[in-house]
Amino acid sequence: MGKLEGRVALVTGASRGIGESIAARFAAESARVVCVARTLSEGDHQLEGSLERTVATIREAGGEAEAVAANISEVDECRRVVAEAEQAFGPVDVLVNNAAANYFAPVAEIPERRWLRVFAVNVHAPFLLAQGVLPGMIERGRGAIVNIGSGGAIGPGRGPYPTVAEGRAVLYGSTKAALERFTQGLAEEVERHGIAVSCVSPSEPVRTPGALFHLEVSGMGDKGAPVDYMVESALLLATEPLEEVSGLVTYDQRLLTQYGLLDDAKGTGVTSPGSGYSDS
Repeated sequence: MGKLEGRVALVTGASRGIGESIAARFAAESARVVCVARTLSEGDHQLEGSLERTVATIREAGGEAEAVAANISEVDECRRVVAEAEQAFGPVDVLVNNAAANYFAPVAEIPERRWLRVFAVNVHAPFLLAQGVLPGMIERGRGAIVNIGSGGAIGPGRGPYPTVAEGRAVLYGSTKAALERFTQGLAEEVERHGIAVSCVSPSEPVRTPGALFHLEVSGMGDKGAPVDYMVESALLLATEPLEEVSGLVTYDQRLLTQYGLLDDAKGTGVTSPGSGYSDS
């Protein structure tokens, strides 16, 4: 029997990278997985990966999965995702908010529509999806919401600033900082219903197709952490007792070390400070 036997999991951003791997891992632990992303078929996106491939891989391994292609930057699409997930497998027990958007430019140069869309995917969608699955979780008295964060949530601190920033991290970092605050606020509200809400970020950049596509990561050579660190961390947060993970904001290598699953940990939250929410 898997750790998620009898559970329904909804994973966003499941066409590639961290989301694809989390979906496959959860299915291997006997969850019935609803895989959500914009890319339904290979060739629909410039990067390799699709919902059809993720679902096929899970089914070939003996798991259960369904694909829901959606643009979660839209309110109605978020509502549809929850409805189709429940239609496919029943009420959602585990929600993994992994999907994320970004746009690299200094604040003065970011088009308004880009700013709003990144917040829509990274902040508003986790809220809307959580709001959609919470009634069923509350009714059953159990559930887990795992938000995927980023070390970009950690700001540069106050000035003066001896160097000039490249001006590429403000938008993404702002959304991930908001996600950390949302995590702990929601955790406080729903803990009494048996629902755990947590957030985990990579301690080091993860070698995913999306990360490698961007210039600031693609030149890292053999550096970067394997996707398995985030996958196993998400599984822990989805399955550990409520009192262990409620309101936890943490980093993958830090968490795995605490559970004795990793010896040589490094990066944010381990050898360098995490955010204030991770220390609270």
